[in-house]
Amino acid sequence: MTVTATSVDESDQVQPPTAPAARGARLLRRLAPAAAAALSGVLLYVSFPPRTLWWLALPAFAVFGWVLRGRGWKAGLGLGYLFGLGFLLPLLVWTGVEVGPGPWIALVVIEAIFVALVGAGVAAVSKLPGAPVWAAAIWIAGEAARARVPFNGFPWGKVAFGQADGVFLPLAAVGGTPVLGFAVVLCGFGLYEVVRLAVEGRRTRVVRRSAAAVALLSVAVPVVGAVAARPLVSDKAEDGTVTVAVIQGNVPRAGLEFNAQRRAVLDYHARETERLAAEVKAGKVAKPDFVLWPENSSDIDPFANADARAVIDEAVKAIGVPISVGGVVERDGKLYNEQILWDPVKGPVDTYDKRQIQPFGEYLPLRSLIGAINDNWTSMVSQDFSRGSKPGVFDMDGAKVGLVTCYEAAFDWAVRSEVTDGAQMISVPSNNATFDRSEMTYQQLAMSRVRAVEHSRTVTVPVTSGVSAIIMPDGRITQKTGMFVADSLVQKVPLRSSQTPATQLGILPEIALVLIAAGGLGWAIGAGVRGRRAGGV
Repeated sequence: MTVTATSVDESDQVQPPTAPAARGARLLRRLAPAAAAALSGVLLYVSFPPRTLWWLALPAFAVFGWVLRGRGWKAGLGLGYLFGLGFLLPLLVWTGVEVGPGPWIALVVIEAIFVALVGAGVAAVSKLPGAPVWAAAIWIAGEAARARVPFNGFPWGKVAFGQADGVFLPLAAVGGTPVLGFAVVLCGFGLYEVVRLAVEGRRTRVVRRSAAAVALLSVAVPVVGAVAARPLVSDKAEDGTVTVAVIQGNVPRAGLEFNAQRRAVLDYHARETERLAAEVKAGKVAKPDFVLWPENSSDIDPFANADARAVIDEAVKAIGVPISVGGVVERDGKLYNEQILWDPVKGPVDTYDKRQIQPFGEYLPLRSLIGAINDNWTSMVSQDFSRGSKPGVFDMDGAKVGLVTCYEAAFDWAVRSEVTDGAQMISVPSNNATFDRSEMTYQQLAMSRVRAVEHSRTVTVPVTSGVSAIIMPDGRITQKTGMFVADSLVQKVPLRSSQTPATQLGILPEIALVLIAAGGLGWAIGAGVRGRRAGGV
């Protein structure tokens, strides 16, 4: 009998029953890092206000460190982008409250590129000795770049701004937002290294002492540093005290359309000031030394409109003390977002023009190109605001009050310049009515708390629609209003003139951290080149 051998096509063979499970496991292993990167970004978002879960930033960066360790720069780029999307998509959702999802998505897509580059850098240094230090410095370098480009930068979402309730906050007085952010990120990456080395040591029974020491120090030094920095945080009066009043007049309605009733907004603030004056006269409230109105409290130019001027003048005379009025002013054919110091006897005596104006809100970059794509933008921003050129420090009844208008509070240089120009306290007049009841208000309020500690100054936050607040130099909110109500806050606050190390050092800590990041990247690139050369021999 002859037996004929037949060939069996491989595809006809019966697959082992475990093959689908194996394929599923491989797919899961491939997707797990991407999912972990995105979810750790979401975790970082959850650590931000209005929640007080600041400590979630540590596991967020610990997971991010785990995801990036040992990856190539391309994988790091992709995983970093996913982390950036997970973080920034929910954090910046308020940017689309009134104008739709297009601008919000576009902003996030651009800003996440910076986080992607950070991811590539962190992956590159992840196996260097002292990896948490290099990685944390690279994160701060990414924040530094994001705060400057494009269109003069967008620093919203700095890690430091999520730490107003955290134990690391005193470090803001040491080196500003770069040092505070560096400490948090270092602690997070260090936490991952501690866990990784503990697991590795348990498996191999070998503990690398130098690596373990660096990991433990990465966690311990930021915590110890924050405790050691607490004496820099004080609400003690150095130049006496003043009684300040913050006015929140409210707006007719939320959203972009509040501007359609500009006169009503002015009337509301005048009315609330006159109500406060009546309470002062009745002895129910202490008379303030001066009053602070919000940004856009008079969108009608009081220099050009006699009626608006009369309304403001009447309110100032009723309270009988100087008022800082937020106005929109046209001068020499240019439009300015201006704070006006209004004296009850002399009238307007000083002004401050906002220097850091908001792209796509107060001016339209690439106007002709964007107009060709979407006419709605050019109609919403029909005329660009011009930038001021000088710091704004008002002498209000002998107190030096530094003005930082709304969006400017996010920029280190804008706040510091007022303090170095002599401000004994800071006011952040703002207008958040455009963003309804979104988280934006609480994110911005947290920035002002960080600024109070950074420069050891009382910070007042008068807002058209809320939340207005009075913040002590140690970052505590002592009074605040609700949202979309008319209200006023009156309080005696300390004046201070000493400068924190952060104020004195200015940009130097950030430069130092950028140089550390560059050193780590240079080392990693050099080690990679030498490794390839050795492999090619």
